[in-house]
Amino acid sequence: MASLMWLRSFVFGPHLQRIHRSPDQSRPDGRAARRGWNYQPKSLEKHTDSIIGWASALWSLSYYSSPLLLCYLYRKGYICSSKFVPVSQYVGTVLVCLLGVACLRGFGRWKNTEYVQFFSILEENKKNHTSENRKKLRCYDFDFSHWPADFSWKEVSNPKLSQAGVSLLKPEPKLRGAADGVLHSVRTLPCHIIGYLVAHSFGRRMLYPGSVGLLHKAMKPMLQQGQARLIEEFDGQRNKLVACDGNEIDTMFVDRRMDGGQTGKTLVISCEGNAGFYEVGCMNTPLEGGYSVLGWNHPGFGGSTGVPFPQNEANAMDAVIQFAVHKLGFELNDIIVYAWSIGGFTATWAAMSYPEIQALVLDASFDDLLPLALKVMPDSWRPLVQHTVRHYMNLNNAEQLCKYQGPVLLIRRTKDEIITTTGQEDIMSNRGNDLLLKLLQFRYPKVMVDEGVRVVRQWLGASNHIEEASVYSGYEVDDDWCVSVLQSYQAGGDAAYPWSVGEDMTVEGRRQLALFLARKYMRNFESTHCTPLPAADFHSPWRL
Repeated sequence: MASLMWLRSFVFGPHLQRIHRSPDQSRPDGRAARRGWNYQPKSLEKHTDSIIGWASALWSLSYYSSPLLLCYLYRKGYICSSKFVPVSQYVGTVLVCLLGVACLRGFGRWKNTEYVQFFSILEENKKNHTSENRKKLRCYDFDFSHWPADFSWKEVSNPKLSQAGVSLLKPEPKLRGAADGVLHSVRTLPCHIIGYLVAHSFGRRMLYPGSVGLLHKAMKPMLQQGQARLIEEFDGQRNKLVACDGNEIDTMFVDRRMDGGQTGKTLVISCEGNAGFYEVGCMNTPLEGGYSVLGWNHPGFGGSTGVPFPQNEANAMDAVIQFAVHKLGFELNDIIVYAWSIGGFTATWAAMSYPEIQALVLDASFDDLLPLALKVMPDSWRPLVQHTVRHYMNLNNAEQLCKYQGPVLLIRRTKDEIITTTGQEDIMSNRGNDLLLKLLQFRYPKVMVDEGVRVVRQWLGASNHIEEASVYSGYEVDDDWCVSVLQSYQAGGDAAYPWSVGEDMTVEGRRQLALFLARKYMRNFESTHCTPLPAADFHSPWRL
């Protein structure tokens, strides 16, 4: 009986992909294990696992094509009561066969010493959750759904999930009379229903293609290689975090505090793009710069569960920051939040909700999702797109960014083809421009009046460093004078934004100060949207 129970555990056990290093630091053949090796299943396990993998891929294809498939079957007359029983019998036979294949795979695992050793460590870790057992378990790469939780938001006595941040994720209610409110609700009900269906079907998958299972399967070898590099070369630690909504968040932490130097004592939390994973994403930029780095995958990406809607994204980011503070031992003022592209939403949410963080770096990010969504959808869909984005996918980066008082650095890609509203490499339609302008207009409203905005737009139109320097020198900007003006204002009153500096300044003075601030808050990177940012271009933002 014990053997049957043990065998059943192997049947439904996790898929083992790689052994990063043996728990006793040696391979079964006795050689030193300086590098990991891919798990080699025996013939029976290999073939049965292949069959189950093909069945899973076919199920994914049928799931995504189910609307068209159901229409085709209906037109052919297969969806009717007379044919329901034969079809159900056929489906039942297939399921029984797959169960038999799974049993054979379990038997193959039972006969593999490497898998038996791994499974014993996994079971021991579930019974006795000690640091030593966890260290042994980290030597293996397996299905993350079987990984024990390392941290839960419930462990924090006073979770700081920002109420202000949560409320911003929902549209503000408009006050109406009772009769008008009922009439408006009835009139907009079809739009609500269609918007919900769009957001929860192709809309979410268009916005976050990394959450599509087929794409993840295609990228799996590359992700496994990237994860092996982080663990084996950088001694990375993989952890599972449980957010307040129950989603499990897949994270990777590389600790550089023992290497010496100030950069290693600073933690960079990286937020990936809409098809990015920490295994191969922007986490590598601060890692090459010598920082301690904490990367994480969006809900529905990699080993993370759930779907990447704004509220789930905020909940995941909250769990990541709580983990960094309460488990990894970093102070909030030791943390830099770094984001690429759509990751700017969770980064600005974190900066708004945790204003004590050291700094915020946004690379190739935008101010608002709506203009970009309108760009790719037909004009006739405009009301539906506006409703859907504002109610279900409201990535309002600029609004959240303006609630943060700390240092900010915006990196703009001069050849960006993704966050432009013209669909080309048009630098003036780059939504990073709007992100900068909204930030400066909030922080320095007296400087960013008409003449200030005009010269900053002229500076933003420069497509290379030579043109940028030409605009800057054309207005004879005196950096020392600008710094002295800002320092005098800071020393003389409240340092909280917005500032009233520039109120009694000449037109020439406001122009100089506007250009000076624009160059301090934004740096250009001559590249397209998806080019990895070199470590030399990643640095802490300017401080007065």
